Amino acid sequence: MSVIDTEATLHEAHRDNHTHRDVNGGWLRPAVFGAMDGLVSNLALMTGVAGGAVSHHTLVITGLAGLAAGAFSMAAGEYTSVASQRELVQAELDVERRELRKHPTDEMEELAALYVSRGVEPALAREVATQLSKDPEQALEIHAREELGIDPDDLPSPTVAAVSSFGSFALGALLPVLPYLLGATALWPALVLALVGLFGCGALVSRVTARSWWYGGLRQLLLGGTAAALTYGLGSVFGAAL
Repeated sequence: MSVIDTEATLHEAHRDNHTHRDVNGGWLRPAVFGAMDGLVSNLALMTGVAGGAVSHHTLVITGLAGLAAGAFSMAAGEYTSVASQRELVQAELDVERRELRKHPTDEMEELAALYVSRGVEPALAREVATQLSKDPEQALEIHAREELGIDPDDLPSPTVAAVSSFGSFALGALLPVLPYLLGATALWPALVLALVGLFGCGALVSRVTARSWWYGGLRQLLLGGTAAALTYGLGSVFGAAL
């Protein structure tokens, strides 16, 4: 194999092993948080009500109401949160855009000084900053990355966050209610299905993190199970008191 072929193979191997997942998208956090919150909150709500010895009909209505209320609340909250964050970023970008227009030389010197602080030779840093500052939009993108730590072309979408949150919360909250909708009359089928769902969600999330699947699954199982046990106990106390 020639040197050129060897280098091409190495470059191809590096490219295949050096790709990264999208860590800036607006869907993963609300989807994960929504599914976990839907499972835990609705499971805790239903076990708390069940602890008060209510009727089967009341328990089902409680679960469905918790699903609907939580899903709409999560979607509205995520939309408002991400939209506000996006508007804040846009405002800061407008500030940077005005500075680049009014004081281009000062902004270029600021960028050069930043590269110097990172170990680049002053002359080279100034040359790089000069080249990058020729295109106003490119200069804005570079300054936004370096000063604000954001990519102007990859801002999270409020709509994506809201839809992801709504769907994942509803799916998670459905698990504790599903056995009752299929004819169950006792709490334990809903409890088992919800706990299995918690373990599965935790294990699934570990696929996009550095944690092992069993660690992620057990962590969510422990957290969700603890919440359900505590609310069941509180429901029993309140039910007896009332």
